[in-house]
Amino acid sequence: MKSVPPAAASQDIEILGKTTRYQVVRADISDLRGWMQDGPVCPLLAQHHISHCGIMKAAPPFEILRTNQSGTFMLACLEGEGVILTDGQWKRIRAGQACLLPPFVLNALKCLPGKPWNFAWVRYREARETRPIVSSISPVTGTFDTAPLQAAIMGLHAESSTGHSASALHHWSELVHHYVLRFAQPHTSDDRLWRVWQRVETDLAHAWTLDELASVACLSGEHLRRLCRKELGRSPMQHLTHLRLQRARHLLSITDDKVEVIARAVGFESAFTFSNTFNKWIGWRPSEFRH
Repeated sequence: MKSVPPAAASQDIEILGKTTRYQVVRADISDLRGWMQDGPVCPLLAQHHISHCGIMKAAPPFEILRTNQSGTFMLACLEGEGVILTDGQWKRIRAGQACLLPPFVLNALKCLPGKPWNFAWVRYREARETRPIVSSISPVTGTFDTAPLQAAIMGLHAESSTGHSASALHHWSELVHHYVLRFAQPHTSDDRLWRVWQRVETDLAHAWTLDELASVACLSGEHLRRLCRKELGRSPMQHLTHLRLQRARHLLSITDDKVEVIARAVGFESAFTFSNTFNKWIGWRPSEFRH
């Protein structure tokens, strides 16, 4: 699908729609949005830096857009389908699939015309200076057994609403985080991919080619491309760009280095190309992101 023009993402959008229904559990009462106010509170979620989680039964014109989302967002599709904005492109998410939207970038999700969309979500609260749960081998989209996460969120909601057993709340909140980590940090990820991206992260400034990446994995370029698509939801070169921009985002947050210096450090020969790519994927110019 087409990418979103930067001008179209100048401010947050939050349209739930009259027929959308949801259940939400909050870590605290700090979020003052009206639709969050009826959700029960479970302070134990904060131990895993979870801001809120829930089940959404969305219907058009449901649309959420965050220009600078302050934490990782996981979505697991239960029924129907919708679209998410990631890497500057819209991608469909269908039943039995999940996605991870990284923090401090432009993220969005919405229903397709005439189609309902039921999903579970977990929203984290993270600081720019800390490492998010998204890692070098985290998929952007992929297949996912949604039933356990759905059950954990519903159990947490029920216990937070009526039971208030400390032991039960502990177990439910642990399970919610566990199922997110199962998707975000897959231990079953192919060792060849792990080897490639571990090597790349030690030298992001290098002008990596597909053939070089494939040689690290001892695969052909086409085999690596298929494997990356299956495991990560991106092509090898797209994932390389993702890693470079995540490192750039971190450097912009913790250093005073010039944009040109950071661009070279993460593998961009041209500061102009770096700025345009950063704007497309993250939603801000590097200079804007820093401020």
